[in-house]
Amino acid sequence: MDISDADRIKHREIPFEAIHPDPQQADTAARFLSDVSGILEAEPVAPTLLRVRYDVLLTSLEEIEEALTEIGLHLDNGLFLRMRRALHYYTEETLRANCGCPRGESNCTKKVFAKRYELIEHGCRDQRPEHWRRYL
Repeated sequence: MDISDADRIKHREIPFEAIHPDPQQADTAARFLSDVSGILEAEPVAPTLLRVRYDVLLTSLEEIEEALTEIGLHLDNGLFLRMRRALHYYTEETLRANCGCPRGESNCTKKVFAKRYELIEHGCRDQRPEHWRRYL
């Protein structure tokens, strides 16, 4: 499935709890995410609000937030935010599955290009039936 850049690039805001030993959690998270593959931009908007732009085929919001909690940052877990987060997780997981990137697979981009290569008509195909190819 071909996916446009507008659908593939996601813009999200990640709010953090105000009560934490690190008062600048958004800045800490931005520095951590700056070297992560798939993160295009991580910008602290406020001390407890991070704006992230990322490629959904390379990483997802769920993976980003799990990594942030693993390094000790506390996400804001209000009811509305948990519902919004669950909706984002579901839509991104569905989008990745429709593009051939099942959950937990880090090489989904390679699979997308391999599938596209299989569908293109070119001269690099073995015309023998499958059982003949495995015979030797």
